[in-house]
Amino acid sequence: MSRSSFDARGLLDVLGVAAVVVDSAGRIVLWSPQAETLFGYRADEALGRYVARLIVGEEHRSEAMRLFGEVLGRGTTWAGTFPVRHKDGSTRQVEFRNMRLTDDLGDLYALGICADRTAVARVETELALSDRLVDQSPIGLAVLDTELRYALVNPALERFNGLPADRHLGRRPSEVLPGVDAAPLEEAARRVLETGKPLLDLQVLGSTPSDPGGGEHAWSVSFYRLEAVGGRVLGVAAWVVDVTERYRADAAADRSRRRLALIADASARVGTTLEVERTADELASVVVPALADVAAVDVLDSVLSLRRPGAPEQGPALFRALAVKAGHETEALAAADPPGSVALYGADRLVTRCVHTGQPVLVARVGAADLPRIARDPEAARLLARAGVHSYLAVPLIARGEVLGALDLKRDRHNPLPFDADDVLLALELAARAAVSIDNARWYQSVRNSAVTLQRSLLPGDPPERPGLEAAARYQPAQESVEVGGDWYDVIALSGEKTALVVGDVMGSGIDAAATMGRLRTATRAFADLDLSPTQVLRHLDRITVGLEHPIATCLFAVYEPRPGRCRIANAGHLPPVRLPADGPAELVRLSTGLPLGVGGGAFRTARVPFLPGDRLVLYTDGLIETRDTAIDERLALLVGLVEATRELSLEESCDLLLRELRRPGAQDDVALLIARSTG
Repeated sequence: MSRSSFDARGLLDVLGVAAVVVDSAGRIVLWSPQAETLFGYRADEALGRYVARLIVGEEHRSEAMRLFGEVLGRGTTWAGTFPVRHKDGSTRQVEFRNMRLTDDLGDLYALGICADRTAVARVETELALSDRLVDQSPIGLAVLDTELRYALVNPALERFNGLPADRHLGRRPSEVLPGVDAAPLEEAARRVLETGKPLLDLQVLGSTPSDPGGGEHAWSVSFYRLEAVGGRVLGVAAWVVDVTERYRADAAADRSRRRLALIADASARVGTTLEVERTADELASVVVPALADVAAVDVLDSVLSLRRPGAPEQGPALFRALAVKAGHETEALAAADPPGSVALYGADRLVTRCVHTGQPVLVARVGAADLPRIARDPEAARLLARAGVHSYLAVPLIARGEVLGALDLKRDRHNPLPFDADDVLLALELAARAAVSIDNARWYQSVRNSAVTLQRSLLPGDPPERPGLEAAARYQPAQESVEVGGDWYDVIALSGEKTALVVGDVMGSGIDAAATMGRLRTATRAFADLDLSPTQVLRHLDRITVGLEHPIATCLFAVYEPRPGRCRIANAGHLPPVRLPADGPAELVRLSTGLPLGVGGGAFRTARVPFLPGDRLVLYTDGLIETRDTAIDERLALLVGLVEATRELSLEESCDLLLRELRRPGAQDDVALLIARSTG
């Protein structure tokens, strides 16, 4: 840093520089105000006196006269420190610069420019320290003038910017650093220049000519206003610290936090149900837009149909699209296969290669030649190009060693960063977690479908037409259980015009419960065909139930007789039916509730209930009304009220209403419902 960078007037004021002019005889002819301060004598006390006698001690006068003679006689300039006598009697070291002057008449004079040696030494030290700090500091230092042009640049800032000082001087930061958004930088400097308030730690991002391809750099910039001693504004000083490593470390830590948060989010949101399509949709929703702009989940069609092996080793692969999501409106969404559709992809397709190898496929920067291997057809490739898709990643969905399909990810112009190795690891982690849920869901759906098919095969079809009787029935399996239940209903033709109405529930679930239900239904039909009373039928069923796999069951057995217009009903531990008279309010039928079947030795009683033309009787299993959070009496009262509301509805409509209003989402028990109406 050169001395010229200092304000001269301010520096002279700091030094207290004095001027003294002596004629050829050694008498003082000029005496500056600063001389008064430096030597203690007023001008009227000094002018006209011999300088050696006034300010030089006796012991130093001969040396002073010798130097005076050299300056005046030879015209040499002398500079150095000389002891002088102050008016107060003390001796002080004064820095002199003496030179000869000649006026227009040829007369000679000696000019002495002088300052207190202590002040000079202090300034010299400060300047030396400033020079050393500026030149050797690892911190970039710059001075911008009042027009925000570089006036000084130290070597550290030259290294940061990759430009020598002369390429900076006289130019603005925006002109020197095209790879940096310098507008906020210059605005901050201008604000400091105007207000005088320092600005600390302004973060600036960008690239420099020294490292144009080295990625994004970061600097911490602080601004201070520079002022002369008199308050005149000289410009702005800038301190620049390269914080790229810290910035990158913070960015890496932030990415790690976001990855962990995304994984935690996926753990909470993916696999909430045992539905394949729902699980795939949850996975796509998690990764968009946190990881990709567009995400698709495609599963091999053979996997959903449980045909093995899942992924072929070569050749084309048949995929079923399960979910597609986009983080914003984009034409890339239209390029994806819609959920539910099936597409055959050739071996050259990237998603096919992904499932063939079981390895991720990354195209960090998608080119025109890559789009045909990503899109389903040429039109889809054009859509992806218009959407600005520039990066592609496909990772396999692998569960229990089997490749189920692939998670397909794309980034478009909304996210200019390409997929990298960290993104691959994150996508693999998310895909692995989701694949297990998808695998569980597909097996659940398969087994559940088989179980429900078995259950329905054990139930009767549509109720038969019977004299004086109209009937409608429904069976619904549990919504969140893979195991079938033991609920059943039946309408049995008896001798004459009589009809048996049966609803039962085997305790427990699973194939054994369904098998027990099938046996009890068969036995019930056999005993009913013997024209036994309801009490006798339940007694026989109780005896045979003891020897079955699931020995406990409830059952309601009713015999409708149209001619007397009544029902004879016996109850083995079952919930009471609801009767809706044609000319009265709905009510629970009061019955003697016997012990469940299989307990043994139970006493069953038959009740005679009027069942006249227009009357309705609703039989059901506990899965219709029982819940964990509501008392059974409240639910029975709700059932009675809903039955009353079905008075004007058909039996089919009544079944639908009761199931819709009473069946809770996610019910874990199956339900059988039978509604009969007397037609006379």
